[in-house]
Amino acid sequence: MYRKEEQPLPPPEKFELPFEGKLSPNNRWVIMAELIPWDDFEEEYAKLFSAEKGAPAKLFRMALGTLIIKEKLGTSDRETIEQIRENLYLQYFIGLNCYQQEPPLESSMLVHFRKRIDGELINKINKKIVKREIDKSDKEVKKKDCLQEKGEKIKNKGKLILDATCAPADIKYPTDLGILNQARIETERIIDNLYKPLRVKLRKKPRTSRKIARKEYLKVAKKRKVSYQERRKAIGKQLKYLKKNLGNIEDLIQAGASLENLSKRQKNCLETIKKVYEQQQSMWENKTQSVPQRIVSLTQPHIRPIVRGKAGKPIEFGAKLSVSCVDNYVFLYKISWENFNESCHLKEQVEKYKKTFGYYPESVHVDKIYRTRENRNWCKERGIRISGPKLGRPPKNVSEEEKKQAHSDECFRNAIEGKFGQAKRRFSLNLVMTKLPETSITSIAITFLVVNLSKLLRQFLSLFLSLFTNNRTGELIKPPFINFDYTLNNFCVLKLIDLSENSWSKVA
Repeated sequence: MYRKEEQPLPPPEKFELPFEGKLSPNNRWVIMAELIPWDDFEEEYAKLFSAEKGAPAKLFRMALGTLIIKEKLGTSDRETIEQIRENLYLQYFIGLNCYQQEPPLESSMLVHFRKRIDGELINKINKKIVKREIDKSDKEVKKKDCLQEKGEKIKNKGKLILDATCAPADIKYPTDLGILNQARIETERIIDNLYKPLRVKLRKKPRTSRKIARKEYLKVAKKRKVSYQERRKAIGKQLKYLKKNLGNIEDLIQAGASLENLSKRQKNCLETIKKVYEQQQSMWENKTQSVPQRIVSLTQPHIRPIVRGKAGKPIEFGAKLSVSCVDNYVFLYKISWENFNESCHLKEQVEKYKKTFGYYPESVHVDKIYRTRENRNWCKERGIRISGPKLGRPPKNVSEEEKKQAHSDECFRNAIEGKFGQAKRRFSLNLVMTKLPETSITSIAITFLVVNLSKLLRQFLSLFLSLFTNNRTGELIKPPFINFDYTLNNFCVLKLIDLSENSWSKVA
């Protein structure tokens, strides 16, 4: 059951504290709370719950705010709740009216939040926040509206950067021998659980040869260097042991054992092990190293190997992402656990740019894989310049203007690489700790949302520092000579404050 709060949340200066004082409006969490349109998506979140049945659910602001705090601070679920319990600014950020010493929710609720708030909803919030800031800072919005009324064609504006990356998952580096050994151990545990209710009926437990199988595995796994023949022989032995265990499981089921004796995790693991055995047996018989939809983890069977060809990491195991960048804001376009060719999505991403902003980009900056003949012709028909040299043999003589343009395009395209570095070094994109596919997608989408919020926060702080800076010379000046009009105009252009109803007018 979802109950929406009828009374609006108080401003930060009216937040009730157990001691004298009030919240500072210059705090980063107060600023970010003003940037996020909580009420615009609360109805969509409330549709997930019944209006009459069930216990009252946590509000949308508390759910999304807690996930943002976790990503921003880079903490675990339990540590995030402890931080919220100790920090009054975090409690204001998630929508509480007053400070409370008890934690507002349990750490296990974050798993439910990641399941309820899917990646599509996060992308909507991200797009609305960025679009609002870009539209309000664009001085030619009114001119654009006039051209639309006259029916004239709108010129292409802006620059779009496209690229793809991988978000590695938290799994052990997979090897064929290691996966088979893990599958064998899991089947032995399943056999033990299925045999317990049949002790009276079956006097002898099916033989698994677990000690011999473990010795055979360790004989090869502990070697520093293993030849191809030794590895292939060890894999063949583990396949035989695994086949024997799967046969014993079928015999126990026919003898009267029920799969209800197994936990939900063991049931899912058993189905995964059967697929792993089929794949590994096929690769061993055909002497190949690849198979369609290859499983590399028993606990996370949705993860696939993504061949990237990067130095140091030729293969990564996780989700592949297709991302666009506009004015240093990043948008998540596609998440897939299977490897895909990102060049096939250039047209859709450009059309999405037009749907969002109302016009095509002036130029599209991509790497070599996007520069296909089909994509070039499609962009040329719409007056879009695509970066990079032309197809075919390179010309002997290249003008200085073309060299300068190519260098400028490459430098500009580095912006999206910087965003990937920020998301992976500063935030959690470099190692996704969530286990389920739907929670992993939410966690990845939250990362890009926090990256954009961090940029907006830095933008506000830089404008706030301009209170003490001369707009002409950039030199520090004394507080009595602060240029309030110049600073307020910058705040209003970016819509970080609204003099009519927002409390930010009190800052100036």
